[in-house]
Amino acid sequence: MQTCGFYDEAGEFSFKVGLPGKSGVGGGIVAIHPNKYSIIVWSPKLNEKGNSSKGMKFLEIFTYDTQSSIF
Repeated sequence: MQTCGFYDEAGEFSFKVGLPGKSGVGGGIVAIHPNKYSIIVWSPKLNEKGNSSKGMKFLEIFTYDTQSSIF
C-alpha cells in the first residue's frame, strides 16, 4: 500500500505524507500508521491524477504537525 495506493501519485504521497494509504475515485483516502492509528479523509474534488487534492493536503499537514510520518 505504501507504493501503489495512489495511482500515478503514489511516490509523491509517500514522500509528502509518510503513511501507507489508498485513495478512491469518490474522493476518499484512508491512511494507516501501523500499530497506532488509521485516518480517513474525504473531499470529492480530485486533482489531475484522480486523487482528492484537499485530502492529500490535509494528511500532509496532519503528519507534519503531529510528526507522525513512518519515515
